[in-house]
Amino acid sequence: MASAESGSEPLAADAEMPSAVEDFNYPGADRILADEGIRLKRGDGHIQLAECGQTADQITVYTVADTSAGRKGTYCFQATAKSGYLTLELPRVFALETSTNPISADLTAEGQTQTVNMTEDDFKSVGEGTVGGAQSVLVEIRVTG
Repeated sequence: MASAESGSEPLAADAEMPSAVEDFNYPGADRILADEGIRLKRGDGHIQLAECGQTADQITVYTVADTSAGRKGTYCFQATAKSGYLTLELPRVFALETSTNPISADLTAEGQTQTVNMTEDDFKSVGEGTVGGAQSVLVEIRVTG
């Protein structure tokens, strides 16, 4: 009869096996921060940073460019599904634009979070892009349909 208490040590290979659990961290985030000036944190893979103008179907985020921080004035994202999310940190966002996908975006300013809902083919001024608006940080984008 076999016993669970055989006294044998676990195989060393078990300790070296890679985890099959997805952590949803954005791949290459440190390199992207250094190269592009945007901190991408986590997501489900359905919203990806893209080169602007590659396709007509993009989510465009407009920021105040800052060469000292490596931040560009425009960032584009490609949605690969009808739903998805991406958490990030992108300061000084002043406008958002959609094409074929409606989105919901969360921005923080002065300790408050604001959610902006946008339909397809929409453009909205946000944060300091609005009259009297505070400098805002884009912290999440969600494709909603």
